[in-house]
Amino acid sequence: MSPDRYLAELAGSLDLLGVLARQPDEILARPVPACAGWTLDEVFGHLGSIERWAVDVVREGKFVGEPTPPATGAAAWFLAGAETFLGSMAAIDPEARCWNFGPPPRTAGFWLRRQAHEHAIHLVDACQASDLVPQIPGKDFMIDGIDEVLTMFTPRQLRLERMPHPEAAVTFHVAGAGSWTLGQGTAAASITAPVQEMYLGLWGRSNLAASATIEGDTDLALSVLRGPLAP
Repeated sequence: MSPDRYLAELAGSLDLLGVLARQPDEILARPVPACAGWTLDEVFGHLGSIERWAVDVVREGKFVGEPTPPATGAAAWFLAGAETFLGSMAAIDPEARCWNFGPPPRTAGFWLRRQAHEHAIHLVDACQASDLVPQIPGKDFMIDGIDEVLTMFTPRQLRLERMPHPEAAVTFHVAGAGSWTLGQGTAAASITAPVQEMYLGLWGRSNLAASATIEGDTDLALSVLRGPLAP
């Protein structure tokens, strides 16, 4: 996907998140279904923190520490930094050398992709906590997000020993969109789901273990799905 498309998706998510961050305190205090132990206000604190972190990383071109969100009033803190964040993302040279936690090349374009999907997923969280129908992005954007998880995040989870290595290869299929294989050799199991179910499921926002079509070694497939495939 192009940098302009990532930026457009990010801007759209930020607009909607801005509306939800201005809700009454009693809604901001609600729990977020997919983020155990977090309130909606704390989700906005997380977003405000990673936004400031991404801005600093892109500005410096190297790793910097992530700021800690405030204990209270995190939604307002998120709102206060949103414009600066979006402006910094819009000014990125995607080819500029910049630290990131993905595979080479280490360029600033990584952060456009990462923040576009980070905000899209947390917009789903914010809608669910607000009793609203989640805002789901377009098919091509979700396919890109599936690819991000399975080619960047899951290998990183395995490398950092945050999930066990699969005993055999497992293939993820999205009809009409492609497939991705984890592990080496011939796949012993496959997991097939529609694009929206796969996109949300890889981030733990839907239950792929219950809804996907699993063929081959079911125990292996379910073990991989337990992951966690992403942080």
